[in-house]
Amino acid sequence: MTVETATMQYRRLGRTDLEVSVICLGTMTWGQQNTEAEAHEQLDYAWSRGVNFLDAAEMYPVPARAETTGRTEACIGTWLASRRNRDKVILATKVAGPLAHMHWIRGGKARLDRGNIEAAVEASLKRLQTDYIDLYQLHWPDRPTNYFGQLGYVHDPATDWTPIEETLEVLNDLIRAGKIRHYGLSNETPWGTMKFLHLAESRGWPRPVSVQNPYSLLNRSYEVGMAEISIREDCGLLAYSPLAFGVLSGKYLGGEWPEKARLTLFEQFDRYSGTQAGKAAEAYVRLARECGLSPAKMALAFVNSRDFVTSNIIGATTLEQLAENIDSIDLRLDADVLRRIEEIHTLYPNPAP
Repeated sequence: MTVETATMQYRRLGRTDLEVSVICLGTMTWGQQNTEAEAHEQLDYAWSRGVNFLDAAEMYPVPARAETTGRTEACIGTWLASRRNRDKVILATKVAGPLAHMHWIRGGKARLDRGNIEAAVEASLKRLQTDYIDLYQLHWPDRPTNYFGQLGYVHDPATDWTPIEETLEVLNDLIRAGKIRHYGLSNETPWGTMKFLHLAESRGWPRPVSVQNPYSLLNRSYEVGMAEISIREDCGLLAYSPLAFGVLSGKYLGGEWPEKARLTLFEQFDRYSGTQAGKAAEAYVRLARECGLSPAKMALAFVNSRDFVTSNIIGATTLEQLAENIDSIDLRLDADVLRRIEEIHTLYPNPAP
């Protein structure tokens, strides 16, 4: 293993003129697990380390609740207003797609149609205390498809969904109005990504610049189909859950449930807690420790190194966790570590999609 001392690295966002930090600061704990003051501390620290890229969503914090929705964007808004650095920050947020149980978001009728997107943008701009959003993302598809851990696709021809052309047209109008600069996809499939790209180009509209999907040592499904699209189409991955909700840090191994940890507080987040995922995580943690590495830094360094990744979205509830996560930018994994990672991946392929 080789360790280098380095400053933050930056990569081009799609075909735009924006250079985003390889480490993106995820924000979904702010307003629930973290207070506004703690959010500002994290922002100040990350900013001091060269992180210029923030990722939020209208429904944050998570787990989503009626009484907390929007607090995360509000925390960012007060920080931007007080620090007066809006022109230097690359700000990303998301509009919610259909999810009927979230009845508090536009009456439970959230869609990716004109009315919903325009209403969502205006509300986010107000909370963020800004007049433009750098990257506006579609949080999940309007159509029924396989995402949020579902690998297999089951087709239902009778399901109603907003035409992609309608979604693209309103995004184009928002770009022309200056309310958003660029847009991206999230929790998207190869078909969906290529459809957005093709329709945008055929109509002369701006194309998507990124895809925010899950990617980690426990879930490398993005490599099948999506990675080639990201590289060939300049539509890179913004990797979320790179530590699999902290499972890859090793803190839950051996039956441990640390106080105030996300999986301790919120049992519903079981996406990365299956038997096979636990075995795989144990193997990766053991490899890191045998090599004298922090398990969290090794897991993040792996994501950082992928050529289809534009930025790695890290999240933390403490400054100590945040510092360790950002420090992963300094770590280069040598050929032997990468070979042993592949051996574990062969034994436990994508145990937590």
